[in-house]
Amino acid sequence: MPQTVLLAEDDRAIRHALERALTLEGYQVTAVTDGVEALAQAHKTPPDVLLLDVMMPGIDGLQVCRVLRAEGDRTPILMLTALVETADRIAGLDAGADDYVVKPFDVEEVFARLRALLRRTNPETGAVIDVPKEAPPSSGQIEAAGLRMDVQARRAWRGGRELELTRTEFELLELLVRNAGIVLDHSTIYDRIWGYDFGPGSKNLAVYVGYLRRKLEEPGAPALIHTVRGVGYVLRED
Repeated sequence: MPQTVLLAEDDRAIRHALERALTLEGYQVTAVTDGVEALAQAHKTPPDVLLLDVMMPGIDGLQVCRVLRAEGDRTPILMLTALVETADRIAGLDAGADDYVVKPFDVEEVFARLRALLRRTNPETGAVIDVPKEAPPSSGQIEAAGLRMDVQARRAWRGGRELELTRTEFELLELLVRNAGIVLDHSTIYDRIWGYDFGPGSKNLAVYVGYLRRKLEEPGAPALIHTVRGVGYVLRED
């Protein structure tokens, strides 16, 4: 069965071009013009993945994300945005989006990001994320640097405070916790979390790390995620 995509984009030219490209790529596409239609269609026939434009009349893409997440819908969401500021991207992640593509975009990048999202929710579509053999994803609770994670329940805590994390944030934190004290380079993190290295020009990882740092902040407590300039990131409690 072809995988289903719900596409919401108010720009007619972009909507038609994406619908055609996705169809040729083998997806079954339902295209709508605004957030109201997107919510109605998502409720009627839940898709495998949503592709939402941020700026739409009426209910925009961010509001669609918030409504679906509030309803407990965990369908992966890829945002299309013309907003390039970090704060705008963070707003999308905070609303519940899993990833984003900045306009103007290359359709091949859209395909790559969709494949990565679908691999994480449908293991039969490709290889699962590689993690160290000594700590498989099903190993229950893991701890490091004052953090505790229940992998099976997908819950995480710093001390006694539970963290509210999106799917991507949880997977990024899990990777860092499992490799506490080890510097992970950018390529390794991209490969394990997204299944695709978007290249040195991508700010995707930096945005997620920045947002995760904010959620981990504790007054008077040390920072946990450290940047190793020119290499990557490491989790440690200094």
